[in-house]
Amino acid sequence: MKPDNDTRLLVEAAAFAATKHRDQRRKDAAASPYINHPLELARILAVEGGVSDAQTLAAALLHDTIEDTQTTFEELKERFGAVIADTVAEVTDDNRLPKAERKRLQVLHAPRLTKRAKLVKLADKLANIRDMADAPPADWSLERRLEYFAWAARVVAGLRGTNAKLEAAFDAAMARKPT
Repeated sequence: MKPDNDTRLLVEAAAFAATKHRDQRRKDAAASPYINHPLELARILAVEGGVSDAQTLAAALLHDTIEDTQTTFEELKERFGAVIADTVAEVTDDNRLPKAERKRLQVLHAPRLTKRAKLVKLADKLANIRDMADAPPADWSLERRLEYFAWAARVVAGLRGTNAKLEAAFDAAMARKPT
């Protein structure tokens, strides 16, 4: 049996992301493989959010490739098409800007994202909040973690109305913030 186009797309996106992120690690104490993060976004969207659109799931798998690897927008567009490349570009921070400005722009731009990009951004914030509660970066103080929770809540405020299940999961994760 040949895989359908959606299955092929998702496998190609996962393999591409794994290759691009192959030498990266998360900032948790275990230094988990980075690829776990985009895989978790796709899982959150499909399993918890009921999202079945393959282009959205592929964009979730690829969401950090432009920002965190040598991948270009053109490379994504050629390999995965304009819809996926555009979605990834929407959720990509401009690393030339100072960190505080990038964070400010995420809050400002969240309400204006396309639905696909909002779903990816919402899953990203949910995954990051869960990680911040369960396996935070080893060198982050409690104060810095609490600031991240507050900032993530401001970003997600601009994404409300996108997916009730994911928003409820985010709210539940926020209730687990450290004190």
